[in-house]
Amino acid sequence: MFCKKCGKEIRDDAIVCPYCGVQVGNFSTPTPKTNVLAIVGFIFAFLMPIVGLICSIIGKSKVDECGGNGKGLATAGIVISIITIVLYVIIVIASAAAAASIVNDVVSSLS
Repeated sequence: MFCKKCGKEIRDDAIVCPYCGVQVGNFSTPTPKTNVLAIVGFIFAFLMPIVGLICSIIGKSKVDECGGNGKGLATAGIVISIITIVLYVIIVIASAAAAASIVNDVVSSLS
């Protein structure tokens, strides 16, 4: 193969002409794999935290298969899921306590 700019003979698998530096071939950069479970876990951490927690944990364990992509998202999904679950539990307990208090007030006022 010959360079289109300088006309010198170059190797057939060359990407750049070693004489003039012009690109003669196509660069093929590998596209990084996407850690889909880390993304899904992060999104579900807000909507359905138990599903988000499970997906994020699985996504974090699959980080090495994806070349390190998604570790931060998986970690954030785990943290957000745990915080959301704790907040839901606090809200349920507070609601139950408030309902019990209202029932006790109604019962005591009827007596």
